[in-house]
Amino acid sequence: MSRELIRMALEEDIGVGDVTSLYFVPEDRKARAFVTVRKEGVISGMGLAEAVFLEVDPTLDVQVLVEDGSKVAPGAMLMKVEGKARSILTAERTALNFLQRLSGVATLTSRYVSLVKHTNAKILDTRKTTPGYRALEKKAVLDGGGVNHRMGLYDRAMVKDNHLVAEGGIAALQEAIRKLNEEKPQVEVELEADRLEQVKAFLELEGVDYILLDNMDLTELCEAVAMRDERHRVRLEASGGVNLETVADIAETGVDFISVGALTHSAPALDIGLDFVVLG
Repeated sequence: MSRELIRMALEEDIGVGDVTSLYFVPEDRKARAFVTVRKEGVISGMGLAEAVFLEVDPTLDVQVLVEDGSKVAPGAMLMKVEGKARSILTAERTALNFLQRLSGVATLTSRYVSLVKHTNAKILDTRKTTPGYRALEKKAVLDGGGVNHRMGLYDRAMVKDNHLVAEGGIAALQEAIRKLNEEKPQVEVELEADRLEQVKAFLELEGVDYILLDNMDLTELCEAVAMRDERHRVRLEASGGVNLETVADIAETGVDFISVGALTHSAPALDIGLDFVVLG
């Protein structure tokens, strides 16, 4: 999948040819380049960036200097690339686009994780990802210290108010959960609750793995945790109203997970550049 995405990205950028390099850079020109981070952050996407350079020109000498998940300071060299100047310049933007985007996700994730490290809460991603980038962005969340939620609609049932199964009430909901547990035991079940009355009812059901507490205030979250703790089962996920200012207070209520859509839909790109040296 990554190679297919790389080829699509390169085709999008290069088209019929890199006219700037073809006309303004001598064919025999050699160069050395260093991929360098300009701002503090957490790195993700090194293997992808390396693959971009080698897809453009397999003769390039690419040395990865930093592993994914590494925290780096401004000026840190991430990668060294040596070979044909044209090839390096042609691959530069696509490689940096992947690296900046994924490192941005990892960096933002690490900020959230650091704010809740004094609690037992884990930071979750969501399905609010860039189309085609989901596996990459979810790996970046892992590199930043977060936890992946579900990859798609197939690996966890997330039952919300607008799912038809809820129309038959609790009895119908329990029957649907029972059937899913029997037919697809590997699929976990999560129910969304926006009221404490729902939390109480859902805790009585069999086969529920998670309850998502949607847009509840801190008092409601604490009450939901207390209700759950009486039974010592079912993990609780808080969602809605989560940002860098509120996440610590939410974590201190005792919830197990906090989902943050911003990790993937609003993470700013990490400032990373390429320093180029002509060799001859």
